[in-house]
Amino acid sequence: MNNFRKIGLTALAGSLVASVAVAGDLAVTGAAEMAVKNHSHDSNGKSVSMVNSVNFAGSGETDGGLTVNLSFELDQGAGNGTGPFDNHKVSVGSDTLGTLAVHGHGGSNSAAAIDATAAGDLWDNTFGISTGTAGNSPKSGAGGNNLVVYTLPALADGVAITGSYSSDGANNEGSGALGLVYTGVEGLTVSVGTAEDNSTVAVNADYTTMKAVYAYGSITAGISSSEYDHTTAANDQEVKSWNLAYTVSDAISVSYGQEKIENKLDTADVETDGITASYTSGGMVVTAKKYGADNVDGSSTGVNNNNEFWKLSASFAF
Repeated sequence: MNNFRKIGLTALAGSLVASVAVAGDLAVTGAAEMAVKNHSHDSNGKSVSMVNSVNFAGSGETDGGLTVNLSFELDQGAGNGTGPFDNHKVSVGSDTLGTLAVHGHGGSNSAAAIDATAAGDLWDNTFGISTGTAGNSPKSGAGGNNLVVYTLPALADGVAITGSYSSDGANNEGSGALGLVYTGVEGLTVSVGTAEDNSTVAVNADYTTMKAVYAYGSITAGISSSEYDHTTAANDQEVKSWNLAYTVSDAISVSYGQEKIENKLDTADVETDGITASYTSGGMVVTAKKYGADNVDGSSTGVNNNNEFWKLSASFAF
C-alpha cells in the first residue's frame, strides 16, 4: 500500500518558527435556505426545512511575510455532535512556500476534495441519508477531522498539487493522499487523486479518482470515475458518473446527470439520475431538483428498492 505521510512540509514548518501575526482583518458571511422536499420512501414523506450558517474568516500577515487565515462556521444543523459549531481550520503560507492548513473539523483529503462525482454526488445528497443505506455511499480516503493539507507553490501554469495527512482513526496508522488539478487548456479542468484509508483496524484500502470537465460556450460536460480497493476484495467499489449542464442565461441554468455505484457484494448496481434547474437573482438562488434511484439496497428485488426525490428551495447569501 502506498504511503504518502511525508509530503514535503519541512521547509514550510521551519519558516513558521517565531512568526507572529501583526495585522489582520475579520469578515463575516452567512447563508440560509428554506425548502420543501419529498422522498417517496422516507418515513417523513414530504417535509419543510430550513438551513442556516454563519462563517467567520480572519486573515493577517506575519512579520516574516506569511499569510495566516482562520475560518470558523456556526451551523445550527451541524451533525458532528458539537451543537452549533461546525467546520473550522487555520492555514499559513506564501506564494513561495505554499500553504499549510490544519482542519479541526470538516476537511477533505487531497483526493476527496476533487472526487465529487460529475453528477454532483446524487446518492449522498439525497438517497444515501434518507434511506439509511449509507453502506452504498461512494467511498474515498480517510479525512475529515484533524487533517493536515499542504498546497504546493505553483510549479507550472495551470497545475495545482496538494498533499494531505489524516491522523483521525482508531488504529493510529494515519492516512495520506495526493491530488492534482490541471487547468492549462481553456475551458478544460482535469483532476486526479489518490488516497489511503487506514481509518480503522478493519479498513485498509487504496482510493483513486479521475474527473474531467469541459465548458464550451453555454454548455458544460463532465465525466468522472473512482475506484476503492480494499484488502478484502468483497468491499471493493467503483463509481462512474456524467453530467451535462446548459446555461440558458445569466440567471437560469439546467443540468442532467447520472451516477452508478458498483459494490462488490451487491447483486445489482445502484443507479441514480437527476435533473436540476436554478434561477439566480442577486444573492438569492431558487432551485428545483428531481432525482430517481434504482436498486438502492444493492439488489433488484428489495423492498422500497426504487426511490424518487424532489426538492424546491430558496437559498440566500449575505
